[in-house]
Amino acid sequence: MENDSVTQSLKLYIVLSRAYKAINEHVNKVIQASGLNPTEFAVLELLYHKGDQPMQQIGGKILLASGSITYVVDKLEQKGFLKRIACPNDRRVTFAQITDKGKEFIQEIFPEHAQQIHSLMSSLTDSEKQEAIELLKKLGLPAGKF
Repeated sequence: MENDSVTQSLKLYIVLSRAYKAINEHVNKVIQASGLNPTEFAVLELLYHKGDQPMQQIGGKILLASGSITYVVDKLEQKGFLKRIACPNDRRVTFAQITDKGKEFIQEIFPEHAQQIHSLMSSLTDSEKQEAIELLKKLGLPAGKF
């Protein structure tokens, strides 16, 4: 009986991994066609939707190693999509802030990005999507403890 449970767990892992890979490949094509890589897009999208962010916290919010954030922010700054601003209360903290050019860029490409994700998820009903969200959250909570 336990062997069947282990087999099911392995099968679930493979199905989740393949689904994530397939969806991500489609989403990344649209992002890359816009001239950004997926990490740059994630940083810009975070700043657009959540406002100014401390550089030290961006990596955790988009699931990227903090050492890579400086490089990504440098590239986005060179493109004029964001700027760094010093925290007036703590000189050790620097915020990344989206520029007007960055906002315009996201406003132009985000609707297609959102529609593409919606299309990729269209094989599920709204209630199935909600159930998947709840199950994946339930699955992810204990995994974060390892």
